[in-house]
Formats: sequence, structure tokens, C-alpha cells
Amino acid sequence: MLRLGFAPLLALALSLGATLAQDALEKSCSLSKYRFLLPHELKAVRRMRDHFNDIMAPSHRNCHTTLFHRRWSAAKLSMPDRVTLVEAELDLATTVLELPTAPSFTETHHRPLAFLTQAQKDLKRCMAAEAPSHQPSGKLRHWLQRLEEDKKTKTAGCLEASAIIHIFQVLDDLRCAARREQCT
Repeated sequence: MLRLGFAPLLALALSLGATLAQDALEKSCSLSKYRFLLPHELKAVRRMRDHFNDIMAPSHRNCHTTLFHRRWSAAKLSMPDRVTLVEAELDLATTVLELPTAPSFTETHHRPLAFLTQAQKDLKRCMAAEAPSHQPSGKLRHWLQRLEEDKKTKTAGCLEASAIIHIFQVLDDLRCAARREQCT
């Protein structure tokens, strides 16, 4: 008969529990699908941005916001900070894409809006699962404060222009958050 001592049984139980907890976390936090974005999603986003640049952006040329001009990248942030950053960026992008706009632009931004909204929902699930009470680092907290100030002081058109023109930076930050420790 096989007899195991208390210590080996405890180690086995703890490792099994940790594996099950990690599996549950990965199922509740499904960012892996954003590691490599599908070509048709990227094409739809590119078409939206280009269409915006052609018909809408000229009216916002005098809009000056440095919101997306940062001296740090998402890769330099901790994993919870990355998720917080991308969630804030996606919140801005989806908010401005939900605003009423020219009918021709509505057609081109419908698919990217659906994609960004789904990514936003997935990120909220991850934030709740991984770090429900996370406090952002100093540089991220400063950026979030600037975002809130811009939301109050900039026009909706200016925020829309900034978010759409820099949409690929948002997607890069999303991929970085999805790649977790492999993002460099």
C-alpha cells in the first residue's frame, strides 16, 4: 500500500489548486485572441481611419491634444497598468465612435466599433478577475488625469479626431496587454 506523508500531499493539493485557479483566470480573462489581430479587423479599422482622414479630419486640424504623445510605451508598464491603459483608451475610442456623425462615416466605423466594444468588455472582465482594486502607477495615473482633463476641456470633435487618428496605437497597446510578459 502506498503511504504518502502530509507534506507531499499538501504540495500536491496546492499545485493542483494553483493550476485550477490559473485555468479559471484564463477562462475569465480572455485577451489571448487580441495577441494577433485578424487581417479583416485591421483592414476595417484602417478603412475607417483613412475615411475619417479624408472627410472629417480637415475640420479638426486646429485641435491640439497630446494625449497619445507619451514618453513611455505600454510595454514599460506592469500588466495591471497595461490593462488599465488600454481600457481607458478603448473607452475613449468607443465613446467617440458612438457619437452621431456623417452617414458615410457611420458605415465605415460600424465594424471597428463592434470590435473595439468587444475588446473593451473582455478587458473589463480581466480587470475584475486580475486586479479589482489595482492602483495605477504614477506615470499612468498622470496620463489618466490628462485624459479626464481633455474630456472636460476638448471638444467632442477634437477627441474623436485624436482617438481615430491614433487608433493603431490603441490596437498596439491592446496587443501588448494580450501578450502579457512577452510584450517588449
